[in-house]
Amino acid sequence: MAATDEDGGQPTIDHPLLEPNFLERRLYQLKLAGTAANHHTLVCLPTGLGKTTVSLLVTARRLEEVGGTALMLAPTKPLVQQHAEFYREALQVPDDEIVVFTGDVSPDDRAALWEDATVVMATPQVIENDLVGSRISLSDVTHCTFDECHRATGDYAYNYIAERYHADARDPLVTGMSASPGGDEEAILEVCENLGLQEVEVMTEEDADVAEFTHDTDVEWERIDLPEEVLEIRDALNEVITDRLETLKELGVAGSTQPDQSQKDLNRMRAELQRLIDNDQSEGFEGMSVHAEVMKLRQAVTLVETQSVEALRRYFDRQRNQARSSGASKASQRMVSDPRVREAMRRAEKFDELHPKYRKSRMLLAETLGLEDGERVIVFTESRDTAEALTEFLSESFDAKRFVGQGDREGSDGMTQKEQQEVLDAFRAGKFEVLVSTSVAEEGLDVPEVDLVLFYEPVPTAIRSIQRKGRTGRQSEGRVVVLLAEDTRDEAYFWISKRREKEMESELRELKGMADELEEELDDAQQSLAAFESGAKVNGEGEKPQEGSGSSSGNEGVGDRPGLQEFDAENSESSSNADGSSDDAADVATHEPHAEGDRVEVVADQREMDANIARELSRRESYEVRLETLEVGDYVLSDRVAVERKSVADFVDSLVGGDRSVFEQVGAMSRHYARPIVVVEGEGLYEQRDVHPNAVRGALSSLAVDFGASVLRTESEADTTDLLAVIAGREQEVGDREVSVHGQKQAKTMAEQQEYVVSSIAEIGPVTARALLEEFGTVEAVMIATEDELMEADGVGRVTAERIRDVIGSEYTG
Repeated sequence: MAATDEDGGQPTIDHPLLEPNFLERRLYQLKLAGTAANHHTLVCLPTGLGKTTVSLLVTARRLEEVGGTALMLAPTKPLVQQHAEFYREALQVPDDEIVVFTGDVSPDDRAALWEDATVVMATPQVIENDLVGSRISLSDVTHCTFDECHRATGDYAYNYIAERYHADARDPLVTGMSASPGGDEEAILEVCENLGLQEVEVMTEEDADVAEFTHDTDVEWERIDLPEEVLEIRDALNEVITDRLETLKELGVAGSTQPDQSQKDLNRMRAELQRLIDNDQSEGFEGMSVHAEVMKLRQAVTLVETQSVEALRRYFDRQRNQARSSGASKASQRMVSDPRVREAMRRAEKFDELHPKYRKSRMLLAETLGLEDGERVIVFTESRDTAEALTEFLSESFDAKRFVGQGDREGSDGMTQKEQQEVLDAFRAGKFEVLVSTSVAEEGLDVPEVDLVLFYEPVPTAIRSIQRKGRTGRQSEGRVVVLLAEDTRDEAYFWISKRREKEMESELRELKGMADELEEELDDAQQSLAAFESGAKVNGEGEKPQEGSGSSSGNEGVGDRPGLQEFDAENSESSSNADGSSDDAADVATHEPHAEGDRVEVVADQREMDANIARELSRRESYEVRLETLEVGDYVLSDRVAVERKSVADFVDSLVGGDRSVFEQVGAMSRHYARPIVVVEGEGLYEQRDVHPNAVRGALSSLAVDFGASVLRTESEADTTDLLAVIAGREQEVGDREVSVHGQKQAKTMAEQQEYVVSSIAEIGPVTARALLEEFGTVEAVMIATEDELMEADGVGRVTAERIRDVIGSEYTG
């Protein structure tokens, strides 16, 4: 329904759950909301024209007609906070029932808030963690909105949440929102499939209902000539790139030595080098280091061409510091020591002229804010270095502030969420006139309409370009200017950006009105999946295997092998002697399985969410995952079983590194759990780095013999997932054991501290450290022993003794 506001102005929307006279009645928003209220819908609407209002209208209707809870997801904390503020203003729902879930809210508080919330605004990672950890249920969520839904690709958290929502909710409804959902039809269809969307509603500025709320925004391209000194720095760096590409060409992975090769070609080279490494060919390792140097050099060229000499100086400073740090890569060290790079650094330090992009930026701002009486300008740049240096430069003439992301890095402090919010509030209120921003302001933040959007460089991605241009032209005619350095990567980005935007506009027009075809395509995929799940034959039996039965990938035919089926958690009997007695009556399960309907519980460490194991277990109907910050182990499967998971690379790294972490971790497990397990995941255990296979075998033996841990090998994350499921099932269903998390990481004993200090000398390890301490009695005695004296300890030969003395006796150079 429509109402006229009290001042007799534009008609407003009237609804029992909406604040009276708050929302202007826009026909295109009502049309979009009408479709989205009845179907799982992708809503495509240009930035600034009210996608959030569309979601709000659907939420209000669902809450009134169906009840339950509404969930709105957005990719960043500032965006989540912004949505919450808008909903609190617009909805006639108590403010404390519209809650914000971000990582700043503790898991226990989120679980409590969820129970009483009417609307939840959240970042996807938080909801994903709470779902995996069984802290919340989506069963009562009646409307789920995915803002900036073009992110729903790959392993992004949106995909898992959507899968769980469609499976768990009693009456689900999904709305996906984006100004730019993808670069082509395939990308848009992928987003639709991942979120379970079956309708596509597109509105563009060309639609009559939308046109009255927009104004033309022409893009102006300002071409910039770079001074000779800048080009000389660029050419010196390109010369080094050509030289390094010649090395890669000799290795057979590069087809050209041109420094301006495409990212696609560089990615292909890297894939070829990885294949050489996988085949244990030394050329692969050499080439990968050279490739890394090429990427660093290309970044330097991009900065000097498209950003500024000041940005290049900051980059070189970081590279020099990295090269000096312990554990620095050969690529970093080689790059900063090359005479041509050092000369480029010297020229950059010497350059004291004003970069032409700086000069042009100042001129454009003076025109807009001075001659044309403009009020606000946004300057977008790809580089935080440029954002900070440009803010400093523009502040000499204008009231300018920076707006960057939250992460800190060397030489650059990020902004907290509170600081970001304060800057945006001040910009909206007109307290300063120029906002210099990195990409953090692109996606959906309610940055007000401005008189000028200045692109410091072209944006090679259509999604981001469209979002940036959406910041002007909403209420009045706006201006968009892009700075383009002649004969540089800016030119390439310009053409890529133009092409991709045209492609996206074309795809959106084609998708408009093709809901029937899209729905048919999605239905076919869903029907195929349903048929596979219900009717596919497994091992010729016409039934799919039971969850956790062991009939998983890589184990086909297990049911036909006598002697293997008995290890299935649901069919296993207790091990016993011929007379029926048990070898370990206290530990071997003899109880009845849990009652039907009970779920097997797995406690996973929060930090394991980088892997897919906890996420995959949570998808299984008979398993429940709980996320905690575990002091001991990565997974707890019962009161006596804890698991430490190591990839093959991490396992070998822990052997050659100074921290000896795997032994400390397993030692802590063995002190607190009767059955500690170490899972070593992946292939090529004996081909990692330059570690002798016997050293690896010795470590495995030590874990088993010295620490009493079972060491199990798995091929992949999926294999590890199945293994943990089977162990947890046996422990809880057959053994009737409860999951109990216990144990704290204890402080090292004096002996352990002494062993740690000695073992770190020349990376000799714990076994040799113990031998040396047993021989000499104190750490001090080990430190002052001669080579001949050191060789009296068990296992210490001439080479090891020389290495120890070299580390102890050499002068520290820093």
